[in-house]
Amino acid sequence: MKLEVCANSYQSAKNAQEAGAQRIELCQNLVIGGITPTDELLKKAIQELDIETFVLIRPRGGDFCYSETEFNTMRNSIELCKSLGHAGIVSGVLNEDNTLDIKRTKALVELSRPLQFTFHRAFDEVPNPLETMEQLIDLGVERILTSGQEHKAEEGFKLLKELKERAKGRIIIMPGSGINPANAKLFKKAGFSEIHASASKPIDNNQTVSDLATIKAILDEI
Repeated sequence: MKLEVCANSYQSAKNAQEAGAQRIELCQNLVIGGITPTDELLKKAIQELDIETFVLIRPRGGDFCYSETEFNTMRNSIELCKSLGHAGIVSGVLNEDNTLDIKRTKALVELSRPLQFTFHRAFDEVPNPLETMEQLIDLGVERILTSGQEHKAEEGFKLLKELKERAKGRIIIMPGSGINPANAKLFKKAGFSEIHASASKPIDNNQTVSDLATIKAILDEI
């Protein structure tokens, strides 16, 4: 089972690597749900770390329906990630009614190639998750990061299992939100191949950092 750590800084990414996590989702500003990292952080992670790095492409907090200017910013960020050598993109676009924006999401998936593409937690906003999963499969998305449309993945466990069973290996369902050493084994026993956790602890100025000891404790359980 793989552990992906949500790394909101270089230190978080470094801690994830040192603890033995298999992958990071690099982002910043988790207070608003995470946005695209700075160019400086994107470059530093590639230059100084070896861990597989997926990058969150999200120009702002709030909803997942973007203006043309914001969408172009997302495209430019993906091009930069490709040029730097990152391994994957984490992104997605919704319509105003929270259904999947198939056209724009498809454009991002195609632009990201040959990098892997994870559809992020915008999935937890869609009105029909089973239908949306099929649409994402048709687009060639590799995985969905989701809490099962609940605040925490443990609370959304029933839907997460249904999604995984319906997927039949055609797409990876990666539970995320609130995963910790106490509940990580629940997801392993249910047959999930990957989980996502921030494993964070508070530091100064209302900021958090991924904690090396917590990451190791999760890995010990899976």
